[in-house]
Amino acid sequence: MALHEYAGFISEHRNNGMSCGDIATALCTQFGTTRGFSERNVRRWCAEQGLVRDFCPDSQLEVEVAEGILETGSSFGRKMMTGYLSAKGVKASEGRVGNVLRSIHQPYHIARQQGARNLNPIPYNAEYMGHKLHVDQNEKLVMFGVTHVMAIDGFSKKVVGHSTMPIKNNIVIYEEVYRPAVLSYGLWDQVRVDCGKEFYLALFIQEKLAEHRHNTQRQHYLQTPSTRNHVIERMWSEVNARVNYPLKTALVQLVDQEELDMEDNTSRYCVSNLTCQLARIGITNVVQAWNAHRIPGMINFILLAVLQA
Repeated sequence: MALHEYAGFISEHRNNGMSCGDIATALCTQFGTTRGFSERNVRRWCAEQGLVRDFCPDSQLEVEVAEGILETGSSFGRKMMTGYLSAKGVKASEGRVGNVLRSIHQPYHIARQQGARNLNPIPYNAEYMGHKLHVDQNEKLVMFGVTHVMAIDGFSKKVVGHSTMPIKNNIVIYEEVYRPAVLSYGLWDQVRVDCGKEFYLALFIQEKLAEHRHNTQRQHYLQTPSTRNHVIERMWSEVNARVNYPLKTALVQLVDQEELDMEDNTSRYCVSNLTCQLARIGITNVVQAWNAHRIPGMINFILLAVLQA
């Protein structure tokens, strides 16, 4: 049965404040049928006819919306503002709230249309190549005697040094990661690492050579939690997917099949030695590909930075 045939009945009860569910029940009771009289159909028909229950008059709604803007700022559009007003007990349709927002605060409305609410402040900034050097270790394969250490420039995101070793070692990190990077690209203004002790030798040399930096006003190094060393942390996902996880899957399978006994020192040494060699091949390929891959828009960004400098 078509709802429009009972338009008068629905309109009368809707205007009297009856809910769509109650109207659907009344229709079933009054006309003795349930076909087409579901709450969803009634609600849809009322929305098409504009029979939406708005308890707030226009003048009061403008006041409520203005107060809502003062409390929430300019980022709330019609949907969020409608929900906010509803939470405060003010009932109004999205269309009416949108009209009020457009009329009383046009600059905010235009800013939302232009996407200003989606602009996220930049949480990280490196001004030039050589500003920040991020060094970190990856221990996804440490149970098999493999540890990666990598250094990446914060501005260009180029990997400038890496090494694979059985365990974290101050001398190896300095000789194979930090020192080659400095000899090839110069002294960085600031080195950023986590709070581990494996970087102490590199940080000691960075401190001794601090007066030869480009900008001596910056701190020569910072030790922060890994969450603040996020530039290089993002690189580890690339290494894990292409190097560590495939190797780890194969090694774990051998352990599960009891082909490897990691409690035996000789076996541990052999596994570490072989896995390090395989990991070095894999991470070298990843680094070469990463340093040579194209980053869309990066050229324009670098040229703009050079022009501004």
